[in-house]
Amino acid sequence: MEAGKQNKNINQKIVDEVLLALGDIKYGEVIITVHDAKIVQVEKREKKRFLNK
Repeated sequence: MEAGKQNKNINQKIVDEVLLALGDIKYGEVIITVHDAKIVQVEKREKKRFLNK
């Protein structure tokens, strides 16, 4: 794939997983791992914040 071009052949299940992770997190990160221009892993690291009042 040439630089600057987008791959529009992303599996819908992968897109759904990414959107689910993003919609389910308040504080933290969603990490997408790519190998050979393909998404191979999605991680969600969630932070819990406690306010001392």
